[in-house]
Amino acid sequence: MTITNQTEVVNNPVTFKSNGLNIAGMLYLPADFHSSTQPRPAIVVGHPGAGVKEQAAGLYAGLLAAKGYVALAFDAACQGESEGLPRNYEDPEQRTEDIKAAVTFLSSMQEIDANRIGVLGICASGGYGVAATATDHRIKALATVCAACIGHQFRQGGDGQQSPAVIQALLDHAAADRIEVSKGKQPGEFPIFPATAEQAKELGQHVYEGWEYYCTERAYHPRSAKTFTWKSVELAAGFDAFRFAGLIAPRPLLMIAGSETKTLWMTQEAIETAKGPKELFIIDGATHVDLYDKMEYVAPAVARVLDFYNANL
Repeated sequence: MTITNQTEVVNNPVTFKSNGLNIAGMLYLPADFHSSTQPRPAIVVGHPGAGVKEQAAGLYAGLLAAKGYVALAFDAACQGESEGLPRNYEDPEQRTEDIKAAVTFLSSMQEIDANRIGVLGICASGGYGVAATATDHRIKALATVCAACIGHQFRQGGDGQQSPAVIQALLDHAAADRIEVSKGKQPGEFPIFPATAEQAKELGQHVYEGWEYYCTERAYHPRSAKTFTWKSVELAAGFDAFRFAGLIAPRPLLMIAGSETKTLWMTQEAIETAKGPKELFIIDGATHVDLYDKMEYVAPAVARVLDFYNANL
């Protein structure tokens, strides 16, 4: 399937509520959106951890809209242009609610067929998408790209090989920060990425890929998160995005990952827990972050996602 250029797409900034917070979104509309009288299917597109709607989520949303879907990319609460304090707060429960709130927003549009709404989750939003779809029957089909569970990431590392001492040390810092906050200080934060390319390379492929995407001209955005609050560690450490993946059935699940993706083990865990109908689609040669923006890998991912939604929405 040929991927259409995003110039055939109309972008509209929107806001919607999630737990009382204003969530900033970008609604991607097919060029013929206003000339059609038939309600359309729609896709909620979630951004990776630390990302914003202008990065990978926006790329995928635009490509889906070019093929006739209404697609909504948005910034998570407490991140990007969305409301919420403290800033750079990664709360898995809130992130899951944000996806459900986006579904509610799309369902309220008279141009949208509320019975044909799907979710596309990228990286951490793949995990949050699993959690949201498991308990929200309004989501009729779920696709993920390099899905990751933020809890697994903190507890075991992106490659699953992290020493157990790491999360224990992080939780020590989080506990100390709670004490400081109780004394009236502002919540503390910690850097998500190493300071230099050399430091990132020393920590392995997965860390370097993230650094190179978020911290260089490749995809740098001033609103993407460079730090997380210490409380985020507590919340992530106690979260398992894939625990109830079996509840998605009988709705369909498509999970896409690259053959060289260090987080592939997470996607494999989720697909094994799910009951079906389900599919694991592997893109040869692609790493985790390759699937964020490198079109030689994004194009086949989007093509498979389009086939999936065309068949199920």
